[in-house]
Amino acid sequence: MRFVKQFLAVAAVALVGGQSAAAVKGAFFPTLVIGAVTALLAVVVYRWVVRRTERREPAELGRDGWGRKLGLGTLIGFAMFAAVIANIAFLGGYHVEGWGSPTGALGLLGLMAAAAVTEELVFRGVLFRIIEERAGTWIALALTGVLFGAMHLANPDASLWGATAIAIEAGFMLAACYAATRNLWVPIGLHFGWNFAAGGVFSVVVSGNGESKGLLEASTSGPVAVSGGAFGPEGSLYAVLAGVVLTVVFLWMAKRRGHIVARRRRTAQSPATATVTR
Repeated sequence: MRFVKQFLAVAAVALVGGQSAAAVKGAFFPTLVIGAVTALLAVVVYRWVVRRTERREPAELGRDGWGRKLGLGTLIGFAMFAAVIANIAFLGGYHVEGWGSPTGALGLLGLMAAAAVTEELVFRGVLFRIIEERAGTWIALALTGVLFGAMHLANPDASLWGATAIAIEAGFMLAACYAATRNLWVPIGLHFGWNFAAGGVFSVVVSGNGESKGLLEASTSGPVAVSGGAFGPEGSLYAVLAGVVLTVVFLWMAKRRGHIVARRRRTAQSPATATVTR
């Protein structure tokens, strides 16, 4: 029951923030402010509801070194997406046509911050934790990764392949990141860095959500396997490969640190304590 309350609390913040951002679509400053407030409020609500429902301090979202962890994750996410774009450009699938919209990038800064925070709190902070507690790390990683990919089927230019790619390169990878670090700041930063690099800097389609107006005026072309097609570069095999590599690295770190949780096994009752019913 406590996890249901946590899920609903963060989901409510995400819903209100998303509707508010949609209402001012195209106005960069309100979008920036609404996104930032949504992200901050989601963190406050998550910490509050965890304290109330679990009677503990939410160490996974603690204040100690949060800026450094968030910055590290952002750097990893940005570098990961930049590497994907570089490979697509090398094969002629990404084209820069000039400078784009700095104000558009600022608006996306807020939107991407809100999306990264709320999605990580829901999927890794709540869902991954509850499933891992009962079924272990591996099953939690698989289930939440698939759910994360399936969520993106609701996007305007979604496809089954795009959702599958997101499950592999983001759903599994971000869960592995949480398992390795046991804090939410690094995966939040990674998620934000990836998304903002895509929409706010390189101005490509993000997860099938249509064109983005970021710092560069750019376009993609070529086979879906290279460019990702209408879903955006996240549907590229380069993005999938990058996600798989990081997933393996994070899981290796989690294993070395002893962070892999084994699946619970039911203990059989001994004949002496078993109750016989007739």
